[in-house]
Amino acid sequence: MTFSVTILGSNSAIPTLQRNPSAHLLNVNERIFLVDCAEGTQLQLRRYRIHFQRIRHIMISHLHGDHYYGLIGFLTTLHLLGRKEELHLYAPAGLEEIIQIQLDVSMTTLIYPVIFHTLVSGDLEPVFEDERVMVHSFPLVHSIQTFGFLFREKIKVRKIAAKRSYAYCSDTAYDERIIPFVSGVDLLYHEATFMQDMAGAAAEKLHSTSVEAATIAKKSRVKKLLIGHFSARYEDLLPLLAEAREVFPETFLAEDGDKINV
Repeated sequence: MTFSVTILGSNSAIPTLQRNPSAHLLNVNERIFLVDCAEGTQLQLRRYRIHFQRIRHIMISHLHGDHYYGLIGFLTTLHLLGRKEELHLYAPAGLEEIIQIQLDVSMTTLIYPVIFHTLVSGDLEPVFEDERVMVHSFPLVHSIQTFGFLFREKIKVRKIAAKRSYAYCSDTAYDERIIPFVSGVDLLYHEATFMQDMAGAAAEKLHSTSVEAATIAKKSRVKKLLIGHFSARYEDLLPLLAEAREVFPETFLAEDGDKINV
């Protein structure tokens, strides 16, 4: 049984030589999901020797560029590589129009089917399910419509039951309303763009601090916390980690290239 998360990008909007903007790759019992697709994601996939064609589902948390600007390049690369299998995209309303405009202007017709699924606001909404995994979306608080994602592994013992779990909370202000959605998960990813001394800036920009991410983890009683979406102002991430661990000791940094077994 496999349930792993590979960090393809851990920075916020501005990439650095060490950190790409947001993208995670999940392998849930050989079901492969790409969560967010920042500029440069396909280069990261190559760097970490991940087979492009195994990705069948892409989740986009919201339509700020640092979470989807790599998507059109990735889609057209799959086209050039001769992909035939369908690809499912899950995103807020507007992404299908954005992608279609880019394809139309470049006079490109993809040789494989892309199926768009529009995420809807609500509480914990089902997104995808098969015999191995369940995926739900849930609302986050940001400057535009933004979603988190909850992945739960399924095992079959007389009846379907949930086993291991991972929750992804991209750009969001501190919001305790997400606690019921992520409660008790094995691994919580929560953005921590700023240190606590910049809590005012975090609140203004509807982002979170390392302490706030750790507070959500503690109140949600998760097993482990992964923080990321770091501001490019931080070359050294250890102070963010230290702040978070004062609140929630089982906190770890999301760093490009890391592979975490859930």
